[in-house]
Amino acid sequence: MTEVIRVLVVDDHPLHRDGARGILAQHQDIEVVGEADSGEMAVALAARLEPDVVLMDVRLPGISGIEATRLLRDAHPRVHVLIVSAYEDDEYVRGALEAGASGHLSKVAPGHDLVDAIRSVVAGRGVVRHDVLARLLATHRDTRSQAPALSEREHAVLDLLAQGLPNKRIAGRLHISPRTVERHCEGIYAKLAVHSRTEAVVTALALGLVRGPDADR
Repeated sequence: MTEVIRVLVVDDHPLHRDGARGILAQHQDIEVVGEADSGEMAVALAARLEPDVVLMDVRLPGISGIEATRLLRDAHPRVHVLIVSAYEDDEYVRGALEAGASGHLSKVAPGHDLVDAIRSVVAGRGVVRHDVLARLLATHRDTRSQAPALSEREHAVLDLLAQGLPNKRIAGRLHISPRTVERHCEGIYAKLAVHSRTEAVVTALALGLVRGPDADR
């Protein structure tokens, strides 16, 4: 039996929350377990409902979606936050990734993209549109010049992260436990000064530590 993905929808517009709920209700492997109209409510509900994924808007009453993401990830590191916003400015996307979000999706994206994105972040894959990723990479190349020293195993894990493999598959490829993969990821994040898998891959690509998933291998 497929495990159901528990989703918390955070948006201050009821129409957008209803739209997301309607789209996700069509899929048996996804369940909307709660809704919030502010960042503060999102943090409180996440503690009580323990969702797998939080769909987070950026502009919210009170604290922003980015700050709410940071608070959520600090308190519940296993919760995946997917920013779903009409704003695609680099500062918003970069801020979301730095706060620990697993990715960014435009509100104008079709419904199947939302479903795919939820499944992707649960599987451990980041979600950032290619053109947005290209802009972020250009910015990182301008601001970061020296790559940190990673161990051989950390390099191997990072390379597989860049290929979009979830932790279980990385563990299988390297013949280690998923928990060991998590520990290596924690070490990679610390050395790269990042807070999420997606941000780690963006930074590693900019520093030339890995090649993208579409590169010839």
